[in-house]
Amino acid sequence: MARQLHAAVIAESMFGNTRSVADGVAAGIELEGATVDLMSVAEAPPLDSVHADLIVVGAPTHAFSLSRRPTREDAVKQGAPAEAAGGPGLREWIDAASDDGGGRLVAVFDTRVAKIKHLPANAAHRAHRMLERRGYVSVVRPAGFLVADVKGPLLPDQLEQATAWGRTVAVAAQDRMATSP
Repeated sequence: MARQLHAAVIAESMFGNTRSVADGVAAGIELEGATVDLMSVAEAPPLDSVHADLIVVGAPTHAFSLSRRPTREDAVKQGAPAEAAGGPGLREWIDAASDDGGGRLVAVFDTRVAKIKHLPANAAHRAHRMLERRGYVSVVRPAGFLVADVKGPLLPDQLEQATAWGRTVAVAAQDRMATSP
């Protein structure tokens, strides 16, 4: 009998939209029988210390990539809570990790403004590349979820899509675990 999947869903969120998507992703993973730890990147232990079979990370797209302190400060000027600029973003959290992910399983998502849904670059692809360079293995392609504008809200079907994507991620991770030595 296969052991139960344990996942950690870690999200950076400025206006709450990415956190809402993370909630939906976590719900989808749980629907596939897994246990899930859900936390913000500010609450998360260092990436090297996350104890989970699968690590799912998500962040908002800022300037076609992961946020940086100046883009987080700009989000605060636009109405995000002040603490959103103070802590580490997903970029810094991944940068602080060692270069030996050891083949650990990951999945990556982002939120992006619907007006330009087909971005030439985005937060999910940047995080995906950073994790793969450190030896992590993606179980699915990065996903993007749409917000109406910088502050949101999420488009109407995005939470359902996040839950469905979470289920897909869980099944893919369970399949990988079942075929690993």
